[in-house]
Amino acid sequence: MDPDSGLNVPAYEPADVDLTDSSLYLNRELSALAFQRRVLHEALDERNPLLERVRFLAIVTRNLDEFTMKRIGGLKQQTEADVTETAPDGRTPREQWEEVHETLRPMLATQARCYRDAIRPALAAEGIDILDYDDATAAEQSELRTYFEESVLPTLTPLSFDPAHPFPFISNRSLSLAVLTRQPNADDPTFTRIKIPPNRPRLVQLGDETRYVPLEEVIRANLDLLLPNVEIVDTALFRLTRNAEVRRNQEIAEDLIDMVEDVIEQRRFASVVRMEISEDADSRIRSTLATQLGLDEREIYDLPGPLDYRDFAELTDLDRPDLSLDEWTPQPHPRLDSHRQQPSNASESTGASVFSRIRDGDILLHHPYHDFTDTVQRFLSEAAEDPDVLAVKAAIYRTASDSQIIQSLITAAENGKQVAVMVELKARFDEQNNLEWVRKLEENGIHVAYGTVGLKTHTKTALVVREEDDGVQLYSHIGTGNYHSETAKGYVDLGLLTADRDIGRDLTKVFNFFTGPSLDEEFRELLIAPVTMRREFTRCIRREAQHAQAGRPARIVAKVNGLEDPAIVAELYRASMAGVDIDLIVRDICRLRPGLEGISENVSVYSLVGRFLEHSRIFYFENGARAEPGPEDDWGEPEYYIGSADWMTRNLDYRVEAVTPVANPEIQRQLRFNLELVLADNRKLWEMDSDGEYHQRYPADGERVISAQDILMREALKAGRSEDHAAGMPGDYPPSSDLCIAGDSTRQTAAETPSESEVETEGQYAATSDETPGREPSEVTDGGETDQILSKYGDRWYVPDSVVYDYAVRTPDGERRYLKTKAGVTDLLKRLYSDTE
Repeated sequence: MDPDSGLNVPAYEPADVDLTDSSLYLNRELSALAFQRRVLHEALDERNPLLERVRFLAIVTRNLDEFTMKRIGGLKQQTEADVTETAPDGRTPREQWEEVHETLRPMLATQARCYRDAIRPALAAEGIDILDYDDATAAEQSELRTYFEESVLPTLTPLSFDPAHPFPFISNRSLSLAVLTRQPNADDPTFTRIKIPPNRPRLVQLGDETRYVPLEEVIRANLDLLLPNVEIVDTALFRLTRNAEVRRNQEIAEDLIDMVEDVIEQRRFASVVRMEISEDADSRIRSTLATQLGLDEREIYDLPGPLDYRDFAELTDLDRPDLSLDEWTPQPHPRLDSHRQQPSNASESTGASVFSRIRDGDILLHHPYHDFTDTVQRFLSEAAEDPDVLAVKAAIYRTASDSQIIQSLITAAENGKQVAVMVELKARFDEQNNLEWVRKLEENGIHVAYGTVGLKTHTKTALVVREEDDGVQLYSHIGTGNYHSETAKGYVDLGLLTADRDIGRDLTKVFNFFTGPSLDEEFRELLIAPVTMRREFTRCIRREAQHAQAGRPARIVAKVNGLEDPAIVAELYRASMAGVDIDLIVRDICRLRPGLEGISENVSVYSLVGRFLEHSRIFYFENGARAEPGPEDDWGEPEYYIGSADWMTRNLDYRVEAVTPVANPEIQRQLRFNLELVLADNRKLWEMDSDGEYHQRYPADGERVISAQDILMREALKAGRSEDHAAGMPGDYPPSSDLCIAGDSTRQTAAETPSESEVETEGQYAATSDETPGREPSEVTDGGETDQILSKYGDRWYVPDSVVYDYAVRTPDGERRYLKTKAGVTDLLKRLYSDTE
């Protein structure tokens, strides 16, 4: 899609820079694996409680499984189809496939070493023993044999491979035991596959103690009961991962439901793209599997057991608070809490309805700090029961298996309301779950749209139409996360509840598209992909470049899950070269390389990995907010947006997405608080180098630890006790009007840092804003043209107290400009003062 289509803001075109140069773009797949290394670090990090480290071992397995199924599977398909088209970083599919395996192999080895050398011994030291079978006592082994014979053996089905039996089908991600057996007087052994039953506990508990033996060890030690009268020659644990990139052409599919069901079935039998196998496996087992499954040597991963760590997450349910993070219970939102007295200026009906509270003013929801049930679920459940509600519409991408959201929609239909639901059948790995919801909804007479040809529906939106005294009112929910009650407990997401009529009308158009023939291309407020979103984001980025070129403050802060789209990356490069300060909080994939001389010196890239999965999308464009606009200027107010879309090509061009502007000053303040807090984090935040490597930020000696997620939990608890009913998050860090600036002071020393108790008492999470003398220019200048300029104008720049900026410049009109690089300061000083002296 042409980003210039319909734009009236020209692109800033720097001289002598080729933005198509592949060296400017990081590889998507390797960037995704870099994120998984950061996730793995949570298991390695000894500062984390032990059971939290175990939880992350399981998360890493699930994440890398999905990456292998989706990304490696897709690369293998392209390679086998002889696709040679290069990615923006210049790599062919084959080159990417080879590099991904080279990168993944040491990661899985590190995970295995972490379990073997660190976590398993640490668990044992705490009285939680994961034993080898031979380490159990004789009495315990006798109990395990009885358990095997009575509770496990009947569930097993040994599948042999010999002239009378074909090679068995081995399901995706199932853990298996390969066994070589030899009949009496036979020369060659027989290969047999035994599936470790997933419906039996993986960690078999010994009595009432926290002592466990892995189920595969129990089976291995008692094979004589399962395979009698044969010699057990050798055994090896192994596990397969199959390709998930199985597709059918939607254009020729007669029925989307049939197509999705067919894809699910094909995925079961898709080609194998990785095999993990015990590092000491007999060569005959290894070669049999490799030959029969058609595996390249690079697809075979020799690893120590237990191979699959997903089931070890069961240990996190142990009643060991000393080894776990403090429990977190999502809090009621102050504006929606039915158990507290509302402010006297609220409408008389405030206590009766969630809708009257929304009419009192927009509400920002922040999960998992705010309770999903008490907010989003309540919004839809009240709509289902409210006699004045005429219609309820919702877009479902993923939802819980026991979804109360779905039940509310069914209740609404039973109560005579018009109900329309968009269920995205193509939500990867949730297809089967969504198929079941489609059938249940349709059985209850609800009109269901379940897909769009060529597009996925990824919006997280709901609309309630209500008859009121002053006419029909529209109530909207636009979120960054799915309508999923379980993930809402562990994913950081935002949602806006609003009675804004223009937003409601825009959502009406979107829902009409789901059931109608076409998508409108004109919207009042919402940015909608694939029709307006790319153009509007491009406009916002270019406008910041114009502000910078005009000498006005210019700044972009974006918090997304992924930054992959090459055109958006190029626009950000242009903005940086124009002088825009850019901070990107990118959880996962990032193609952009920060800190490139002359190109992205003004760009910083961060990633936050903590106990909750960062999933919210926030976009901030300063729009000259720190400069004084003239009467004819249409700038001067910052712009904030939240919504479902990342800056990825799939989101901008191939999905239906919705991003909403946020105009309410109080909600803008809360979004600002969120962004500032993440950028100030020195416990869980990572920063990217120009080569794509990440380094975790650590507090200096004596510096207060700032963990954004921990502070947000405390703020949510504080909001529940506060009399300030306007804010979902009352925090006011930092106190300055500039993002991440605490004042005209030098960086605070450790001795000056307030204590944690002082910080909590005052509700501040930054340094004092008292102005102190700036650092002398001689401390940062050592000759050269750049430093001569800094020395010449030493009274017009200083070092601010900031976690983001290294420099600040005082402008002739008394404003301040904050910059990250010495080159940026030099350029600004010359532009501001060289003509006046």
